[in-house]
Amino acid sequence: MVRRHQSLLWWLALGLIWCLSCVLDHTWLRLDQRLPSWDQAEYLSSAIEHGRQLGLLSPGRWEGVEALLDLSPKIPPLSSIISGSLMAVVGQSPDDAGWILSLWHGVLLLTVANWGQCIGGRRLGLLAALFLAMAPGLAEHRVEFTLDLPLTGATTLALFMLYRWQRPGPRGGQWGQSLVAAAAIAASILIKQSALLVVALPTLWAGFQALNERKRSLQLVAGFGLAMVAILPWLQHNWITTLGGTQRAVITSAAEEGDPGLLQLESWIWYPRLLPRQMGGLVLGGGLAGWILHALKPRTRAGHPATEGLGWLAGTAVCVLLATSLSPNKDARYIAPLLPLLSLMLARGWLMLLPLGPQAWQRAISAIVLLLASVLSAVDLVKVQWSDIRREPGSPAADVITNLRERGGNGQLTVLMAASDRNLNEQTLSYLGNVDGGSIDARRLGRSKGQSALAREQAHWWILATGDQGTSRKSARRLSRAVRQDSRFERVQSWPWSKGREIELWKRKATAPEPERFDQLFIALARRMEYGPEALEAIFGAIEPWHLLDPAFDYQDRVEGWALAALESRPDDRDALWSLALINVLRNRPNQATHWFERIQNADGEDSWAHTYRLFVLIANWQTCKASWSASDQLKNLKSDQQRQVLTALRDLARTGCLDPRGPISLFSSLKPAVTTIVESIEGKSP
Repeated sequence: MVRRHQSLLWWLALGLIWCLSCVLDHTWLRLDQRLPSWDQAEYLSSAIEHGRQLGLLSPGRWEGVEALLDLSPKIPPLSSIISGSLMAVVGQSPDDAGWILSLWHGVLLLTVANWGQCIGGRRLGLLAALFLAMAPGLAEHRVEFTLDLPLTGATTLALFMLYRWQRPGPRGGQWGQSLVAAAAIAASILIKQSALLVVALPTLWAGFQALNERKRSLQLVAGFGLAMVAILPWLQHNWITTLGGTQRAVITSAAEEGDPGLLQLESWIWYPRLLPRQMGGLVLGGGLAGWILHALKPRTRAGHPATEGLGWLAGTAVCVLLATSLSPNKDARYIAPLLPLLSLMLARGWLMLLPLGPQAWQRAISAIVLLLASVLSAVDLVKVQWSDIRREPGSPAADVITNLRERGGNGQLTVLMAASDRNLNEQTLSYLGNVDGGSIDARRLGRSKGQSALAREQAHWWILATGDQGTSRKSARRLSRAVRQDSRFERVQSWPWSKGREIELWKRKATAPEPERFDQLFIALARRMEYGPEALEAIFGAIEPWHLLDPAFDYQDRVEGWALAALESRPDDRDALWSLALINVLRNRPNQATHWFERIQNADGEDSWAHTYRLFVLIANWQTCKASWSASDQLKNLKSDQQRQVLTALRDLARTGCLDPRGPISLFSSLKPAVTTIVESIEGKSP
């Protein structure tokens, strides 16, 4: 009965910590009126898109797994799937979406509290959860709709499940534990691929330990298989764009921002020096003092249960810090997954510091000290959070979208913009335009060289700013001036912004000629693929701005319908065949693209570039064995030296992926000539 009473009090205390955090967070959200900026708006829009694709948000319907995977070309989809599903319940506004973050915070607190209870008792778990709730570095993520809090919650859960499995028997090493740990690890990676920085080294550590036992070795293999089954569908569908996006987000971003390199001391102290601000100086200082006292007098303090698994917890924290420091891109938010581990270790340090002896006065002193430290830390957290509140939205973006909805109706609408600011950008406007069933997308086009005329030729709506456009790029001001001077557009509304500036909404005049569709140009571009690599750069360079003008890719449906109808009367129509092949490449439908390239090859003969494109698609679709056999057959009859060099490299690459030992040996000598051929072809004169 006493144990049940203590358990109830523990759950009530943990629930109180979460409830007080929710009160603080949602009060902050109601008072803060700023609009979601670039990243927040992008993640909110992604959640809405996934909710619509699941058929849970209007307008939307289920169109299959491939259509769902199309929505996450660079970042895994699980967080957006969860958020989009919950938005059907809590709502789509930034304040409503804050409840999704609160749920993730609840998962995180529950995980930390149970981990602490598992290794050191209820007192340790509850104190660790309290410290984590008061950590300034985590509190900011509870009110900003990014992936940092979901990532932290998922990785902490994965590490806890991994700890439970790797423990010595009989409490560890169970089949259920291994499968749950594998599922949690896969889930964390499916939230954001940077979860690998958190879970990879601890997983390898636990995996090497498992090899000493046959049963655990089997569990390791089964867990790895389960994780691959969960991750591979998304990875296979989007691995090329994921690699490109990761390279830009990590390596390119680090170079642009001037982050320190791995050989610099600053790189290794980058995150440790942030810990006082991330965890709170008082919590960090008291926890470290307890550990120092324990090191000077290493014995179990009276009233404190022994802490099991502390070595594995500390080792995991070191692994996370090491892997995060090795990443070239540095930012304070990337250390968030370390904070739950630190909260557990610091809570243990505080318990070793406090005199929890058998005497009542000792326990009273400990309670008073903890209460005082908690109050001071909480007050400090509130001061930090409250100082960051912004009472104004920062721009009239919401009014602009409301006005556009009134003028444009419920149909799909694309608005171009020259201005760009934290609170006035294409991500923020697109999110506001798609909330609650809207279909307004904002795009930034016309500031790059050669795109201004196309943007003005095709646009129906523009958002401009007077004076400073909010960006340092001179091209933004030139574009704004060009639109104002274009007789095809007229200003229909304006709103005050900041620094005496105004935001203006411009519309294409009813008397202005309608812009030409992209359909015929796309058909001509697709046909140029028959010239090989020398035409590809121009083709994709021309298609890119049109995808900004037509975010729904309606032109693809129109061209596809025309092409299929053309093939019924003329099965070898090259314009139709090349158009269908390129459409399916752009849609990331490798099986269909392979089919159309094969049709072209059969019609054009052995020297057609369609065969080379088909091999690229097969390799991208992980059908490497089929690609290697096809390339070997094609090389026997190929006459073009240019294609022979490219095909030889593709064959060797495919053999490598097919685990054929001839592949990597030959690839070393065949890759460079192929790359040189492609580069020289692209840089040469286009047909």
